[in-house]
Amino acid sequence: MSNNKLTVIDRQGSTHDLEWEPDQTLMEALRDNDLPVLASCGGTASCATCHVFVEKEVFDTLGERSEDELELLVEAEGHRECGSRLSCQLEFSRHLNGATVTLAPEE
Repeated sequence: MSNNKLTVIDRQGSTHDLEWEPDQTLMEALRDNDLPVLASCGGTASCATCHVFVEKEVFDTLGERSEDELELLVEAEGHRECGSRLSCQLEFSRHLNGATVTLAPEE
């Protein structure tokens, strides 16, 4: 089985290449690789401390954002109509394999 890769750009502009396990959410992969994602609510979509920006090409292939996720994102620092996601709401998918995500500014 091939490794599932992800590139993350941190808040200082440094690039990190990660391996992502298929049973993890994106938030878990970020946290397990020691990236500074607070994830205060532990992945229940009740905060926006795991906010990331996803490339438009990938964003367009992901499922719709829930009403709860959208409500949190609209209030989040640096919100982008196209690109903002809560990483706790993104399960591993082939669309995200090899993608680049950027950590959003801290709240």
